[in-house]
Amino acid sequence: MSMTAEQIRNLVVGLDEEVLLADGSRRPLVNFDNAATTPAFKPVLETVCRELAMYGSIGRGFSRKSDYSTDLVESVRMKILRFVGAEPDEYTCFFANNATDGLNKLASALITDPDDVVLTTRMEHHSNDLPWRERCRVLYAETDKSGRIDYDEIEKLLQENDVKYVTVTAASNVTGYITDIHRVAGLAHKYDAKIIVDGAQIISHRNISMLGDTPEEDLDFFVFSSHKMYAPFGSGAVVGLKSVLNNHRPAVRGGGTVWIVADDWQRYKDAPAVYEAGSPNFPGIVALGKAIDVLSEIGYDSIFNHEQLLMKKLLDGLKRFDDVILYGDAEDIRGRVGVVSFNFPGINSYFLAQTLSEKCAIATRRGAFCAHPYVWRLMDIPYDDLSGFVKCDDANTPGMVRISFGIYNTEEEVDRFLQGLSDIKEEARLRTEESPYHHNF
Repeated sequence: MSMTAEQIRNLVVGLDEEVLLADGSRRPLVNFDNAATTPAFKPVLETVCRELAMYGSIGRGFSRKSDYSTDLVESVRMKILRFVGAEPDEYTCFFANNATDGLNKLASALITDPDDVVLTTRMEHHSNDLPWRERCRVLYAETDKSGRIDYDEIEKLLQENDVKYVTVTAASNVTGYITDIHRVAGLAHKYDAKIIVDGAQIISHRNISMLGDTPEEDLDFFVFSSHKMYAPFGSGAVVGLKSVLNNHRPAVRGGGTVWIVADDWQRYKDAPAVYEAGSPNFPGIVALGKAIDVLSEIGYDSIFNHEQLLMKKLLDGLKRFDDVILYGDAEDIRGRVGVVSFNFPGINSYFLAQTLSEKCAIATRRGAFCAHPYVWRLMDIPYDDLSGFVKCDDANTPGMVRISFGIYNTEEEVDRFLQGLSDIKEEARLRTEESPYHHNF
């Protein structure tokens, strides 16, 4: 039996917490900034508190608490593999602080030569761009006019270059577009490359499997963060091929990664241990494991249906503003997670988001969302203008306003947002006109 909206909201921490508004009143916050981070599930918080009573040294202690904690961490590792359909004989999982940390560890391990070639896209979050461009040669597949990935260009670049890894986001944090990651996997493997998937924006929205329809479409690496899935305790995971991970080592070294250290040599362990230097984040790992349980209980079909309902209601409401600028396909939304970005001509997006927060207790995100090249393209910001925005005040840099849904958001909250936007839109326009920042962004 599927959960009701009220039951789901009752699973989430802090939804009734009131915030102070500019007029001195207090209201519960409408949180539409879930693509940045999500609040905690109550069962996650409760489980972390309970399991801390048996916390002990993990993997290297001799006590009942140490044994218990070690077994619990390993059980979460196996739960993650099951969660993404990864065969334990072929894949392993190592823990990271978040997806950014996991991608950086992968990049530091897999890139062995500055002439290595990595292929990615202009739709990526910085976390799936900067770690690669700092270490090797990076090629970028452009997006089309609507902001979607161009799969034909991916194949063309694979044909023309000796690409070692293809790394793509599973879903955009700007437009919500979902990448056909198994199609990309098939293309990568056709040209003897491996595929890496940044799953941070997909993990709480869609069911993910490492396995494609054919072996050629299987994923090689999948990276995600727990703070995007209602477990904000500083953990994440990388699922990857043992055969590749065991032949590389990340830049991070330390305790737990070695079999033995002599005066002038050492012998490192295989994955996952060699990727997990130092003491593991026990609360974060416990939280991640419990978040998987809760999301599985709610069910991804229910999440999809609810999210589509909210997106349609939001987009229909925004379209009633005759001057709204919507980024991404506003008609065919089945291929999008619950992310909608927009602007209004003549209104600085910084002042719009700020006024929504101060007057309406509505949390949005404003800016370029750590996906600058993608946002600049969608906004038609000329490349030659970009250097002028270095070290500028926030209000004087280009950006959009973003709404991103969590599983607990409601139609009533969408209505409250649309009414609030109508109420404060002209005030935000006036703030723009009175400020030194008259830019149309």
